[in-house]
Amino acid sequence: MKKIYEYFCKAEVAFCGVGFILLIILIFASVILRFLSISMSWNIDLAMLLLAWTAFLGADVAWRSGQLIGIDIVTRYLPKKMQKAVLILVYAIILCVTVVICIFGISLSWTERVRTYQSMPIPYSLVTLSLVVATFSMSISTVGKIWMCIKHFNDIDKPLDVSKKEQAGE
Repeated sequence: MKKIYEYFCKAEVAFCGVGFILLIILIFASVILRFLSISMSWNIDLAMLLLAWTAFLGADVAWRSGQLIGIDIVTRYLPKKMQKAVLILVYAIILCVTVVICIFGISLSWTERVRTYQSMPIPYSLVTLSLVVATFSMSISTVGKIWMCIKHFNDIDKPLDVSKKEQAGE
């Protein structure tokens, strides 16, 4: 199961990188072609699709690797065990939010399945599906973070936020 999760994480990072590069190429090509008075309306729609997927999956990559900004000014002066308890509570809230977003995202994806882009015959639900996939992945990452906090709850020297390598068991 760990190997499948690691493969999924690597695929997610690769997809974000390729999507970001394609997004830049599409926008740059659109600017050049618009300067030459050549219209490519599908270019912007495809760029918006790539933006949604790379932004949401990129947020999951950042969340999993601990690269999101955090403010610990309130908990900084608490004892380590209390800090970890607050962290577990915050992770539990984040887990609940991601699960709710995932569930409602599935519903929204289903209702948007008929609507298509203006310039492409691609269903608009592909955009909302990016939210579902990303929040599902974030939920899995959050469960891993909660598990590692509980596992190392009594370890005083262990850092509060665990990295991806520690979640993978390395």
